[in-house]
Amino acid sequence: MEESMENESVAILQDLIRIPSENFGDRGDERDVALYIQATLAEVGIEAELIESAPGRTNVAARIKGASDRPGLVLHGHIDVVPADAQDWSIDPFSGVIQDGAIWGRGAVDMKDMDAMMLATVRNWARTGYQPPRDIALVFFADEEAGGSYGSRWMVENRPDVFAGCNEAISEVGGFSITLENKARLYLIETAQKGIHWMRLVAEGRAGHGSMVHPDNAVTAVAEAVARIGNYEWPLRRSKSVDELLERVAEVLGVEYNPNDPEPLVARLGPVARLVGATLRNTANPTRLNAGYKENVIPQSASAVIDGRFLPGFEDELNETIRTLAGEKVRVETITSDIALEAAFEGAMVENMVNSILAEDPEGIPVPYTLSGGTDNKALSHLGIKGYGFSPLKLPADLDFTALFHGIDERVPVESLKFGARVLDRFLRNV
Repeated sequence: MEESMENESVAILQDLIRIPSENFGDRGDERDVALYIQATLAEVGIEAELIESAPGRTNVAARIKGASDRPGLVLHGHIDVVPADAQDWSIDPFSGVIQDGAIWGRGAVDMKDMDAMMLATVRNWARTGYQPPRDIALVFFADEEAGGSYGSRWMVENRPDVFAGCNEAISEVGGFSITLENKARLYLIETAQKGIHWMRLVAEGRAGHGSMVHPDNAVTAVAEAVARIGNYEWPLRRSKSVDELLERVAEVLGVEYNPNDPEPLVARLGPVARLVGATLRNTANPTRLNAGYKENVIPQSASAVIDGRFLPGFEDELNETIRTLAGEKVRVETITSDIALEAAFEGAMVENMVNSILAEDPEGIPVPYTLSGGTDNKALSHLGIKGYGFSPLKLPADLDFTALFHGIDERVPVESLKFGARVLDRFLRNV
């Protein structure tokens, strides 16, 4: 039956990839993939509710009854994906083909692979009559790729009953392996996330003719602010999850960890160094500029967008620094903001994650880490639900996994997915 579950996770992932559910930010439609999930669960007798937050913006929720009255676990994934331009890909991004030992397509790692593992696991339970130790709130969210306004945020605000009685959650971007230079294999379990503050810089000046001397130029004011922010070197900041990760890495490599100079150690993490490096400090990157409508007209206003991310405990530092760098002539407005999260790498659930990985890979070394982005666990935290990133995958040493998120030729190795299905099933049976 386990072999059937593994193979089914592969087939379901292929099906999910073949149902486009692109989120363009200003529009999206998850209904077709939600209908597939509902039908897939109904085949084995699991009733799932379709919950629309707006036309086409469809969430799916089901409840797997547990054997005890302990607080439940939210097992959640998102079913939208970022857009993919077929001209840039080696294969059709919505083909779901198996090639070179991997399943290819948009969503293969973000995060229809986890969705497939979740579905294969509970389908196997339903067929065999297995009942988990506690209630499982099985939820598939819309709109994660655009902030969750039609997904997790909307669900928390409008349908908190779906999560009633739950106190913990697991979802994406954690439990995947990286291989160090000495061949040691670490599994990064996400215990923390940076917070987000997207800001709009606005300058207002005096409109005029482009041929004149014009000191009150809104474009100049915004451009100078953008340059100051974009070139600013944010100071190193320590956080518990990052310290714990790097202390363990240093121990495994047999070197000393210097918390005042962590970057040489981070550089030894290979491709994942980009992700970990972004969690050593706050960041603020200019992403958009907008001004003017004609070559010889100085516009009355100009604006820019800044993507700000802050470590747990350092939100005020980010905001105060941006206000200072923006200068007196530029107004800072909030587009959207969300909290940072940090949970301890300890307790029964973390121990279960560690044991579930080690049962399948005894040489593995589970460690905590901080995600530079965010997940739907942020929304669930407003209900008092503590979340972790645990979407387990044993990956080839030479695969640049983090580059595949939102990247071209996104793919997940078949054997990695099967490994993940076994680990997830074991974890949920002991949760």
